[in-house]
Amino acid sequence: MAAPLSFDSVYRLLKRDPPAPVYYLTGDEDMLKEEVVQWIVDRTVDAASRDFNLDLRNAGDLTGEDFHALVETPPMLADRRVVVVKNLEQWRSNAKVWIVVHRYLEQPSPSTVLVLTHGPKQKPNNKVAQAAVHVRVEPLNPDRLRRWVTMRSDRAGVSFTDEAAEHLLKAVGASLSQLAMEIEKLSVAATVNGEAVDADTVAALVGVRRGETLQDWVEAALLRQLPRAIEMLPIVLAGSGTNGVRMVSSLGAGLIGLMLARALTDADGSRSQVHRGVFNAIRSSRPFGIGDWGDQAALWTEAAGFWSSTEISEALVAAYECDRRLKSTTLSDERAILAGMLLQLIPAEAAA
Repeated sequence: MAAPLSFDSVYRLLKRDPPAPVYYLTGDEDMLKEEVVQWIVDRTVDAASRDFNLDLRNAGDLTGEDFHALVETPPMLADRRVVVVKNLEQWRSNAKVWIVVHRYLEQPSPSTVLVLTHGPKQKPNNKVAQAAVHVRVEPLNPDRLRRWVTMRSDRAGVSFTDEAAEHLLKAVGASLSQLAMEIEKLSVAATVNGEAVDADTVAALVGVRRGETLQDWVEAALLRQLPRAIEMLPIVLAGSGTNGVRMVSSLGAGLIGLMLARALTDADGSRSQVHRGVFNAIRSSRPFGIGDWGDQAALWTEAAGFWSSTEISEALVAAYECDRRLKSTTLSDERAILAGMLLQLIPAEAAA
């Protein structure tokens, strides 16, 4: 079976070639799937006839008969039509509709472009993947994420300085839906007079000042800056889309990176060797939502000097216990739970 196409690969393919009869979109980034669907629709159906030649359906609402009628309906005043069926996981593996789907995939209609999508964390259906152009859409790496922000802001009619775009990513994180919402908000609320939005404007409208993002809090904890980390708790917790669970999850990812940096340091690696080893590990594993890979490698390399391997292991246990407490109660104060974890991670005598 051929390897699935990436987000960028299918974009290039659609620019170069006519749409294929069937596309199958899988992976964890639903918003990028929506963008691929939009590319396919734009490439297939002109805006004037779209009301008649575009069907968007949820798999759970369709029987085999419904599916057959959709894909075999001829286009109206056009050469082709598009049928999009989302959330294939809503069909049980033994549902009769699959018989109809597989039969259609053996000989798809030449006048229909069918797009099938699976939700996040779903195992692809091998039969569908073999019969269709399979596109696996994964979270974007930091460089690609920056380009996505530029593309999205261009579409919204707003531009950012490099510093402003960097702060937006640090303040919001890698959630494309959250980024898209903030970009739209900035495009409406920012008075830019044709100039790029600066970092102070982003900070004011997103509600997160520079130096007070979730990433800044994780940095303070990893560098064992206890007063700074404690002071930032209410500020970071008040941020849009941020809660205690997200904070401790981000810290946990940082502690795992820190453990790698400490192990490389203990193996008598020089600072440059440790940084290179950590960066290569990040590039290989492509962890989601950790920000700029170079910045993270530099932070973990620097922070490794403040911790022993035993202390990092104990910190991971404390982070796990904090996560469990945050998820198991609605009565306790998130700020107090996180502060208690920080005091375990960073004893006063060890604070930088």
